[in-house]
Amino acid sequence: MELKKHQDQRLPERKGQKRKLEEEIEEEQREISAVEEAAAAPYGEARKVILNEVYAQVNILNSTFSWDEAHRATAKRATHVLAELAKNEEVVNLIVEGGAVPALVKHLQVPPSSEIDHDNSKPFEHEVEKGSAFALGLLAVKPEHQQLIVDAGALSHLVSLLKRQRDVHKDGSDSRAVNSVIRRAADAITNLAHENSSIKTRVRMEGGIPPLVELLEFTDTKVQRAAAGALRTLAFKNDENKNQIVECNALPALILMLRSDAAAIHYEAVGVIGNLVHSSPSIKREVLAAGALQPVIGLLSSCCSESQREAALLLGQFAATDSDCKVHIVQRGAVQPLIEMLQSPDVQLREMSAFALGRLAQDTHNQAGIAHNGGLVPLLKLLDSKNGSLQHNAAFSLYGLADNEDNVSDFISVGGVQKLQDGEFSVQATKDCVAKTLKRLEEKIHGRVLNHLLYLMRVAEKAVQRRVALALAHLCSPDDQRAIFINNSGLDLLLGLLGSSSPKQQLDGAIALYRLANKATILSPVDAAPPSPTPQVYLGEQYVNNATLSDVTFLVEGRRFYAHRICLLASSDAFRAMFDGGYRVRSCNCADVMVYQPFFVSLLGKGARDGCFQTLFCHPIFCCYLNSFN
Repeated sequence: MELKKHQDQRLPERKGQKRKLEEEIEEEQREISAVEEAAAAPYGEARKVILNEVYAQVNILNSTFSWDEAHRATAKRATHVLAELAKNEEVVNLIVEGGAVPALVKHLQVPPSSEIDHDNSKPFEHEVEKGSAFALGLLAVKPEHQQLIVDAGALSHLVSLLKRQRDVHKDGSDSRAVNSVIRRAADAITNLAHENSSIKTRVRMEGGIPPLVELLEFTDTKVQRAAAGALRTLAFKNDENKNQIVECNALPALILMLRSDAAAIHYEAVGVIGNLVHSSPSIKREVLAAGALQPVIGLLSSCCSESQREAALLLGQFAATDSDCKVHIVQRGAVQPLIEMLQSPDVQLREMSAFALGRLAQDTHNQAGIAHNGGLVPLLKLLDSKNGSLQHNAAFSLYGLADNEDNVSDFISVGGVQKLQDGEFSVQATKDCVAKTLKRLEEKIHGRVLNHLLYLMRVAEKAVQRRVALALAHLCSPDDQRAIFINNSGLDLLLGLLGSSSPKQQLDGAIALYRLANKATILSPVDAAPPSPTPQVYLGEQYVNNATLSDVTFLVEGRRFYAHRICLLASSDAFRAMFDGGYRVRSCNCADVMVYQPFFVSLLGKGARDGCFQTLFCHPIFCCYLNSFN
């Protein structure tokens, strides 16, 4: 009965507190709504209204720095109003102009303890400080205000707020309120130090790193995330901060956070480790020794694309120089998820996975493994990207894969050579990388690689046969031309492309034939041997490409070129074999030569200008073509 009576006595008190809190919230909402309405007004009028509101809240903060309950309630409401206004970046400058920074910094600290009531009560403990930290963090989003806030003394107070967690159990403080103020303080430090190297250093000098590292093991996950976010910012491009974070024994806690089921936790943790490792081989070794490799690989399969991206970047950093680490990354299962990420709709995810695979592809066995697991085709597709960085990472990966003889046949059979030749590359470094890749492939077209390619030309499906023939026309040694293009029918495959309905295939075939002709000319007996003793027949210039007394006509894409059988028989063994042997055209007066105009027609024109067809008809590749008529 006594307990029930005691509860009944406290009921009106609780109802009164609830009513009071509701009134405060309504008051805040009215003030915020009034400012929002003003923001929609014409610029001059809106600016005046907002400034007046800021001045009013600043005056409240400047006149309520005490433990008086009414003062604390009013100050709490003022910080909240300023924070709500600061969420609108267009209003931030007016808040700073209105003098809010010094007033907010003042309320990051508690009022003098001598003013605490005799019952030692601390009304709204942590609440005012939390509101001030939150508002300052929002103001710090604009880089031009960061130094102003620091110069007002905010850092030392924010660091003091981080340390409040140590007192939670000592004085029985409201842990929820403490968690909130710590989190807002860590967020404010993050925003203040963002891309500001001098403030990062000031945070360290103010002693901010040790309490942030301690907070990584805090029970509240929001506090963990905020602390990790601050450390991530502080570690970026600041070697002294990196070293102190590691010296404070942050690695074990960070590695545990990598295994968290909460995406927000492992995303921040992998970001901190990535910044620690960047450009620091010694810290990289410590991170690996602490057991980070497997959980980082595990994040490649995370549902959080940001964590996947950071994990791929970190694996690329792990694989930068250490050959053993490259092998271990592949052995522990990183290749397959990285290849899957190459096909993600997220451009940054594709870029980071290509970056990691490029680093891994500097190891011979990894090169074969990446290609075997299906990495070749998606990497080739990325060459079509308009993103220069993504395109370059893909090209670098392909350069690595082309170093392994086991990959060359696959590279050629899927059309990789044509992809490299046809690509439009925006960065010179990418162009150089592609040229080196083609050269690397060319150097490997011999021995067992060439034998496998010849095998594919005989037994593979037609599309693959043509890709192989096209690639070999560009890459093979002149010494191997006869074996490839005569003995193994490679020439027939190229000539078949000229009759294709696809202009692209026609062009590819013509260019390949032209390249092949140039190579053949280098070794041609026409150029290298003494003049043939075969009798020559010379006609007057008036009979060159003249229908008068012509008994042979060549049709080239509908154009007629006139010649004389006796001249051709006397000038070329190829024509003698064609007309006297078992060729389809021996009894015809018209040889229908369906060829691609860019080089055959130019050759015909050159022959006509030179005054004889011998120049054209003795060209090795043209003779080979005519020989295919039987």
